[in-house]
Order: sequence, then structure tokens, then C-alpha cells
Amino acid sequence: MAFLDLLDNIGGLGLFQLLNAILLTIPGFLTACHALLQNFSAAIPNHHCRIPNQTSTAFIPLEKNNKPSKCERYLNPQWNLLILNETTHHKINQTTEKCRDGWDYDRREFLETIVSEWDLVCSRKPLKQMSQTVYMGGVLAGAIILGRLSDKFGRRTVLTWSYFLLAVSGTSTAFSPSYFAFCCLRFLCGMAVAGISLNSVSLMMEWIPTKSRACIGTLGSFGFTVGQLLLAGIAYNIRTWRKLQLSISVPFFFFFVCSWWIPESARWLVLNNHYDKAMREIQRVARVNRLPEEGKKITVEVLHMHMDKEIHVNKTSHTHFDLVRTPQLRKITICLMMLWCSCSLGYYGLVMDLQKFGLSMYLAQIIFALMDFPSLFINLTSLNLLGRRITQGGMLIIAGGVVLAIIFVPEDMKILQTVLAMIGTGFMGAAFTSIYIYTGELYPTMIRQTGMGFGSTMARIGSMSAPVVLMLDEYFSYLPSIVFGIIPIFAGFSAFMLPETLNVPLPDTIKDVELQTLDTCSSERELESGGAAL
Repeated sequence: MAFLDLLDNIGGLGLFQLLNAILLTIPGFLTACHALLQNFSAAIPNHHCRIPNQTSTAFIPLEKNNKPSKCERYLNPQWNLLILNETTHHKINQTTEKCRDGWDYDRREFLETIVSEWDLVCSRKPLKQMSQTVYMGGVLAGAIILGRLSDKFGRRTVLTWSYFLLAVSGTSTAFSPSYFAFCCLRFLCGMAVAGISLNSVSLMMEWIPTKSRACIGTLGSFGFTVGQLLLAGIAYNIRTWRKLQLSISVPFFFFFVCSWWIPESARWLVLNNHYDKAMREIQRVARVNRLPEEGKKITVEVLHMHMDKEIHVNKTSHTHFDLVRTPQLRKITICLMMLWCSCSLGYYGLVMDLQKFGLSMYLAQIIFALMDFPSLFINLTSLNLLGRRITQGGMLIIAGGVVLAIIFVPEDMKILQTVLAMIGTGFMGAAFTSIYIYTGELYPTMIRQTGMGFGSTMARIGSMSAPVVLMLDEYFSYLPSIVFGIIPIFAGFSAFMLPETLNVPLPDTIKDVELQTLDTCSSERELESGGAAL
């Protein structure tokens, strides 16, 4: 008997599970806002050199598109430009210099961003992308540090204090006196977001029966999509970055208070010898599900009986070395490293660079978010019909190919570029969803959580790299698209080296993985032999 049998006895997917899922999903809307916040808080308004008390026409040269230069001004005023025509203008030799008195910004779309406040343009433009890399670094640190703390102190405890950390650090970010302080506080925000994401999923799934996890997990994945739509609406009504930061951070004080209602994972309590607390939590769940009599039947002996195997496995320590202990596990781990990293790199590389498409940022955010709905439907259908391997590899290859196609679209065809980027983002997001399912089915029970944690770490490395890759457009405008296209295609082909897991029992031990591989290879050889005979 297993803990899942016990869940069925106290209601399975009952009222408690639904309320618990809602309480854990709602904060996820705003954590998604934090992840993509810099699309608006770090947007780059149109700008040109500031010319104190003078007309800019005589001081600002024009670029090829007849727009004022963003980073240069004339060394000496060109008063003749006020009376000469445009043809003569381009024939005159004018000496220019860098902006010395700051910049003037167009504040019609964004009243204030970190870019306009701290002049993160021209030679300081890389600092804009660097701030997002710092945030993603915080997410990586949070996944490592808070993930370990949750194993030691409990899921709910770490989740509760992650809410508090995000409330405090996010609110403090809105009052940042400098760029350096802003980056430090955003790093803490990233750590808190990682703690919330990891522990919310654990607390949600560990109270839900296996047959209902796919449904609840799919609905939960829409939280990120809803968060993107919510961010567009909030940012449209709040055009200053400090107030926008406050609006998505202060609610976490409320979530911090409400989180005390969320029960600790009974599975974690039992595995850490807190049998009495686990028994009380299970009885509480039974009461909410209107099965109090079933809850009263739960005793310490019953918990031992249901979780004997898990308790035994938990006593055996495992390390990250187990992920590469055998030949098959080494191949799985190396392929998954590339898949996790490329999914995150490609996805964040596209959704964090919406401004280049020339559309309203608010409209672009909504369009890209809505693309998640059809892509998720296609992904789930493909996973069940074509299998995990073909879906994972195919989604990444298609996404990479679409991103590469953007390179050949003329600059003046912004709508076509946007459509292609939207399709690429949809398939990249679908691949991201697939990798979570595929990884959990490839690794055996005894090291599954270790494997998922390692994959998540590789994803954070990919998301940290995305802003750095975007800086390459300073050297060649299409270079980021080349990177975001080629790497997913390369990783997509690596997926075909992995075994198929559709309708295959989950492995429990490392030995099971090796045996399943042998069985899979034998089946494939038999199919090839049969095809040759025909």
C-alpha cells in the first residue's frame, strides 16, 4: 500500500485539494509578473541627447531613418541646418560627440523606467540586460538554497517565508536609491520567486492523487499565462516603474498571512519523523473533504503501513553523482542538460525582447501570452499520441526553425516578424512544459527529485544567459536570433537519443532504468527487422 491509497481514502480530489490548489496558484499570477516585469520597468523610451535651452534640430544629427540620433550630438551647433534642405544636410561634414548633458526621453508610452531614471542607454545599455541576468541569478540561488532548506525545514515553512521575502524585497525595490541597490534587491526577489515556485508545486502535488495530477498540473501551468496578461493590464494603467513594482509586491504581505492556513506536506512530515503532525494534517484534510470518520482511522501504524517503502528509500542517501553513475543515466543526464538549458534560453530570449517588434508593448505582451493556450493544447495532444520523445524534439526543432526564419524577414515587415516570434515562443513554451513531464518519467524514483532539481538548475543557467545573448545585437542585429534558433534545434535532435516513456511504468531504481533501456532497444530492433522483412 502507498500514500496515494491513503489519499483516496480521505477524499482523493476533494474540496480541500481544490481550495489548496487555488490558494497556491493565485500568488503564481504575480510571481509571473515579477519574472517578466522588466519588459515594462526596463523598457527603453525613444531618446536623444539633452541640449540645455537650445533647439535640438541644430545639435542632433539624424540617423538613416531620419530620426534623431540617440547617442551623438554635434560638437558645434549647425545653425545652417535650420534653413538648408535634407539633401544638403547629408552632404555637409559635421563633427559629432557623445552626449555630455544626459538624455531627453519620450514619456508618452512610459512615464518613468529604470532606463530613463538612471540613463541606461548608449554605452550604459548593457546594464539594462545585466539587471535581468542578476534577477535570474537570484532565481538560480533560490532554487539551490531554498530547495535544500525546504527538505530540512518543510515545504510550507519555506513557502511562507518566501512570500515574506518577496513582499519585503519587492517593496524595497520600489524605493531603490541607485542602480546597484536595485540589482541587489532584484536578486533577493529572484530567490523568493524560486522558493515560491518550487514549494507551491510540491505542496499542491503531494496532496493530489496520481490520476488527477495531470489535470491539476496543466491548469496550474496556465498561472504563468494569466500572470502575463495581468502584467500587461497593470502596466498599462501604471506607467511608472516604482508604482508598478509596488503593485505586484505589496499583495505578498497578504499571501504571507494566508499561507499559514496551508497544511504542511504529510509525506514530508512522515519522512522526517513528525508522525503526530502528519496525522493531524491528514485528519484535517478529511474533515474539509467531509470524511471525518475516515480521518479518525488514521494512526501512526497506518501511516507506517502506507509509507513503508518511501521511508526505506529515504534512508538511503543519494547525490548528484548518481545522475551519471551508469551509461544510460549519463546519456539521459547529458541530453536533459541541453534540453533544459535550450528551452529556458530560447523562451526567455523571445519573451524578454518584445520591444524590438515595433508594436505597443502592452499589446505585444497580451498576444504572446495568448499564444500559450493553443500551443499547450497541441503539446498535450502530441504527448499522448506521438509520445514524449518526438514531441520534445519536434517542438524545439520547429521553434528554432521559426526563430531562424525571422532573420530573412525584411525590417519593414514587423507584423510578419511578430507572428513568427509568437509561433516560436508558443512552441518553445510547449517544449518547456514537455521537459517537466519527460524528466520525471526518465529518472527513477530514488533520484527523481535530484534529477528534477538538476534540470531546474540548468534552466536557470539558460535564463541567465538569455539577457547576455541579447546584448550581442550591438555587434550584429541578427546574432541573438541565430543563437536562439540554432541551440534549440541542436538540443531538439538530442531528444531523439532518449528512450520513449509513453505508457511505460515509472522506474523505481537505477537498475530499472538500465533494464528498460535494454527492453526498448530490443523492441526497436524487432520493429526494424519486421520492416526489413516486409
